[in-house]
Amino acid sequence: MYRMTSAFTYTRRVEFRDTDAAGILHFTSYFAYMEEAEHALLRHLGTSVMQAVDDATLGWPRVSATCDFAGSAKFEDVLSICVFIDRVGTTSVTYRFEFLNAEDQQIATGKMTSVCCRIVPGQAPQTTPVPAALKTKLQATDPTS
Repeated sequence: MYRMTSAFTYTRRVEFRDTDAAGILHFTSYFAYMEEAEHALLRHLGTSVMQAVDDATLGWPRVSATCDFAGSAKFEDVLSICVFIDRVGTTSVTYRFEFLNAEDQQIATGKMTSVCCRIVPGQAPQTTPVPAALKTKLQATDPTS
C-alpha cells in the first residue's frame, strides 16, 4: 500500500447553505467538501475528475465514503482540508482527508475510494486501470510541489 505523507491542502469557507438550523456545518457537507478537495487536487495535477478519452469519458465513481467527527464548524469558518493519498491501486484511488479549523484543530477525518471507469453513453461504466501518468503523479511524495 502506498501512503502519501505530504498533504495537498484545499481551503474553503463554510457557506450558510451548508449549515443546519443551529448554524453548524451539516454532516452531509463534509462529503461535498471532500469531493471538492479531490477535484482541486486532480486539477492541481493537470487533470480532472471527468476527462475525454477517445470515444468515452474517464470518470471516478465513488465506491466508499466515510467521515468521523471530532468537533464542529460554523457559518463563515475557514477550513483547511488536507488530502492524502492512502492507496493507489490498479483501478482505484483511496483518499484520506483531515479537516482543520483556523486554529489548526482537527474537527473531522474522512476517507473516500474512487474507481477509474470508462463511461460511454448508453453503456454501463467499465472499470479501467488508472492511467499510468496520473498514477505516477498521485504516488509523488509531495503533489503540492
